[in-house]
Amino acid sequence: MDRTLKLPVGIDNFEKIRKSGFYYIDKTRLIEQLLQNWGEVNLFTRPRRFGKTLNMSMFKSFFEIGTDKSIFDGLYISQNTALCNEYMGKYPVVFISFKDVNGLTFDRAYDALVQIIGEIANGFSFLMNSDKLSKNEKEQYQGIIQIKDGKYHMSDGVVISSLKVLSQLLTKHYGKNTIFIIDEYDVPLDKAFQHGYYDEMVELIRGILGKVLKTNDYLQFAILTGCLRISKESIFTGINNFKVLSILDARFDEQFGFSDDEVKNLLADYGLASHFEEAKEWYDGYHFGNVDVYCPWDVINYVDNLVANPTARPQTYWINSSGNSLVRRLINIADSTTKDEVERLIAGESIEKVVHLELTYNEIDKNIDNIWSVLFTTGYLTKVGEVKLPDSENYALKLVIPNKEVREVFILQIQEWFKEVVAKDNDEIRVLSKAILEADTEKIQRQLNIIMDRMISILDTKARDRQKENFYHGLLLVLLRGSNPNWLIKSNRESGDGFSDIIIKPEDPDSGIIIEVKYATSFQGLDKSCEDAMNQINTRRYDAVLREEGRCNIIKYGIAFHKKRCKVVSDK
Repeated sequence: MDRTLKLPVGIDNFEKIRKSGFYYIDKTRLIEQLLQNWGEVNLFTRPRRFGKTLNMSMFKSFFEIGTDKSIFDGLYISQNTALCNEYMGKYPVVFISFKDVNGLTFDRAYDALVQIIGEIANGFSFLMNSDKLSKNEKEQYQGIIQIKDGKYHMSDGVVISSLKVLSQLLTKHYGKNTIFIIDEYDVPLDKAFQHGYYDEMVELIRGILGKVLKTNDYLQFAILTGCLRISKESIFTGINNFKVLSILDARFDEQFGFSDDEVKNLLADYGLASHFEEAKEWYDGYHFGNVDVYCPWDVINYVDNLVANPTARPQTYWINSSGNSLVRRLINIADSTTKDEVERLIAGESIEKVVHLELTYNEIDKNIDNIWSVLFTTGYLTKVGEVKLPDSENYALKLVIPNKEVREVFILQIQEWFKEVVAKDNDEIRVLSKAILEADTEKIQRQLNIIMDRMISILDTKARDRQKENFYHGLLLVLLRGSNPNWLIKSNRESGDGFSDIIIKPEDPDSGIIIEVKYATSFQGLDKSCEDAMNQINTRRYDAVLREEGRCNIIKYGIAFHKKRCKVVSDK
């Protein structure tokens, strides 16, 4: 392969990728599969950043009249000459994305949708001069592309019927029914749910989709994509011949996401084959239908970074590409059972959940099981098996966190949640602060045990002891920094003959506090770990930096942790 091919980071336009020298992993078999199995309305639900938009752009390039057929040369679909002769470049296509239908209010989101529809319709300006359309039909078209105050402007009725009218006009002009491709159909509903105008947006989207997808004689077929399968009763009322292709469906399972072989070939093509195991650990693990796949967004970004810097480390590309409010929503309302389940997931174990694939956004918060379902459909969890429920014909899914990257988002959200909890719990923090100043080890120990029992542990049982020690070190820093804003706290500060874990300079200029943190491999080992901590403070003279400042009233703490329990000893 020519390594001068650019990597398509953030590029989801099929024609641009093929014409401008970008690397492309061939997914054109999806065209063949769709035509062999299509319904009148086909909905693909996949997590974000799994190539939905690129595949929809590929469909547009294949079907639309006037396409440049050469962009498919050498790809899988070009081998099926009969299919290409029958379908390639033969249909009017309307490709519209709802991903930018957003706004803090319904009016702003409504206006954003009007601008998107107007811009799409304006791309068919030849309709104004078509000899196949009547004067009234041209006036209908004019109503969709009308400009007022520099923006597209439509009445409510025109907005609702706009896409259906467009299909009617295109079909009459070309003499062929219209294909509709609607990308990210559920984004307006997600944004509306977040900003408090969900009911109004449901009514709007239901009206538009109902007109164009239900009993539309000018529709050849439609393809929609989204993250969630919104309840049929909510959006797709009355639409028959409706085929939903979710992440549990074995059809098309390899066409969204990269396979092992595709990732191996991509890395090898750029001389990076040695990074395969690392890529697998971080970005593989999603199970769609009957296959395991990688997140394409992650893999492309990772390889692009490696090309520029062969020593680059994996990063959390997927997580950073949008918010992670669903994980935070789960953590915020987690009871003791849910906290235990989150801990098991982070430790690499599976949990069993009955998953509901068809929800409305306003049902997400009604119970915690719905949040588990949405975490599954949006890619934060993936299926590794099924378990038949007792005395029932139903099955629960065995769910896991798919890979190292997604595990990081759980950890990050738990840490942020914990910081907020600590900041709000003034009474507990004041008790801890007072006990530290008074060298009351029993009270310090009790307060820490209470706090740890409430939190969600993010320690992987496979983590090295030093990593676990670092976790408890970080935990203490969060608590100490919240306990008294007037304390000067130093972490891993050089003092004496080494680096002390934590040094505190209280308001009293004569006082100082030294804390050494240890991890014990068992409950029985807590006492010995505390003893080791105190010996380390003394033998390495961690008090030196405090004494140099005249702080001679020094309290030394050895604190050992194991799971959610600790032991505290002190020497004043």
